[in-house]
Amino acid sequence: MTELPPLKADLALRLRSVRRLRLRSLWQMLLVLFALALLLPLCANGYWIKTLVSAAAIATAVSGSALLYGQLGLVSLCQYALVGVGGWTALRLSHGLHWPFELCVLAAGIAASATGMIAGLPALRMKGLYLALVTLMMAGGYQVLISAMGFPDGGEGWLGRAQGTDRVLMARPALAESDGGYLTYAMLWLAAILGLVEWHKRSKPGRAWALIRRGEAAANAAGVDVLRYQTWAFGLAGFCAGVGGAILAGGVGQLDGRAFGASESVMLFALSVVGGVYHWLGVLLAGLLLRAVPALLTDYGVNGYLATMFFGASLVHALTTAQRGIAGQWLDGIAALSHRLRGSRVTPGVRHD
Repeated sequence: MTELPPLKADLALRLRSVRRLRLRSLWQMLLVLFALALLLPLCANGYWIKTLVSAAAIATAVSGSALLYGQLGLVSLCQYALVGVGGWTALRLSHGLHWPFELCVLAAGIAASATGMIAGLPALRMKGLYLALVTLMMAGGYQVLISAMGFPDGGEGWLGRAQGTDRVLMARPALAESDGGYLTYAMLWLAAILGLVEWHKRSKPGRAWALIRRGEAAANAAGVDVLRYQTWAFGLAGFCAGVGGAILAGGVGQLDGRAFGASESVMLFALSVVGGVYHWLGVLLAGLLLRAVPALLTDYGVNGYLATMFFGASLVHALTTAQRGIAGQWLDGIAALSHRLRGSRVTPGVRHD
């Protein structure tokens, strides 16, 4: 057998090492999420179980926002509006057609994905600030629409709005009717969505996104259809948001149109940056920050809206000194400790995803 030249052999060895590290990271993610799905319902009380269900739903949506910014550098400020699209679809199908919960979740993801691609296609011709402004205006338009239309609650007609006190809550799956069981169910959906996102990052779309982020001219020269793969990313991000909206609707039973303001989309994106867009751990942290921190303040008798001040300071810190977010800092610290114990040195700022 012909031996590889030293340079090619070294490159092949490095590629195998990277694949092993990525596979180990994927298994670590799945083990952590499965452990949380089993343990959290046993440790938390009713108030915190509902809070953690909401955090899991929001983290599912954050995974899409982190994908767009982390892989392509695209700032989308309509992600929380797509959560509302998914929630509306799931509620309408559950009340009107009595579909099984899982089909409602998948349909919600598809509806939000289609909406994201339709909205993103013209917006993708713009870059930077203009893309952010266009998607923010989309979120503002959805806020006006859903405030006037409302969410389905078991009534008649296309909108499914009930009159008076005849509102109906969304039916949960048979295996997750209790709050604790539903938290486990929500965590399993979060694991599935994060696994889907990680698979995209490590397959052909991920390689295309990496080329596009380096430069669209270089991507075009390599034969990458830039618009197609950018639209693909918007569609996947919309699917994540739609699934998160359906999980949120099932956890609460009913959604309020006043909760889907454009400011929530801005907050969701900001906290995805604070948590870290390059690693799945950052997605979990963003969901906890957005829901658990205000709940913790409220639990101690402090106004939960004061968390916004903390989030603002955290965003400034992330943009100035920790571009890889809290997750990146934690991973750097763990890597530094591991190398110190082995007696070797570590290079800070290296991505561990």
